Amino acid sequence: MIFPDFFAKAPTITLRDPLAEFLGASKNGVMTYAYADAVKLAGHSCPTVAGAYLMVRTGLKHLYGEGLPERGGMAVYLRDPRDQGTTGVIAAVATLLTGAAPETGFGGIGAHHRFARRDLLQFDAQIDGILALRRHDNSRGVVLDLDTSAIPSASEMQTLFPKVLTERANEDEQARFAVLWQTRVAQMLIERAEDPNLVQARDWKAAA
Repeated sequence: MIFPDFFAKAPTITLRDPLAEFLGASKNGVMTYAYADAVKLAGHSCPTVAGAYLMVRTGLKHLYGEGLPERGGMAVYLRDPRDQGTTGVIAAVATLLTGAAPETGFGGIGAHHRFARRDLLQFDAQIDGILALRRHDNSRGVVLDLDTSAIPSASEMQTLFPKVLTERANEDEQARFAVLWQTRVAQMLIERAEDPNLVQARDWKAAA
């Protein structure tokens, strides 16, 4: 599998998953995810996939600081319905990285449903952002938003995109489109991963 070179330079996300440790899938339960993992899950690389990856990464840093985040130790909330726009893609990436799953997720082990991941991901949440995370252990929460306009598309895309979309582009135009598309994704992941204009994070207080 040949990915663009910048995939290997994108920031990684390291977490500890108690379930992985319990079942012997990973020593100490520590696992590292790369942007390529999100791409393989989604089947493509785009600003939405990159944005979801960066939102979760930013949210984990906000909630855990320099500590190791606990996969399965948090709930995920999405503002929009599951079938609206790119919500499903964002949810899939969030599930990959946090372990939080909708009603189809892992139900847990034993009578007490230990390590359960089911129903830890909710749609139609009342949040002022695209995505929110909340830790189980201390109830700390963070709301995250994404503004891809902070990294506009190349001007060439105004003419290339309609031609590609309607299958009127020739081979060179198609190749140029792909390069420009991934260049924007690379800017998000490499140059602007820490840019608060791209990904906004703010505390989400628990309900009283």
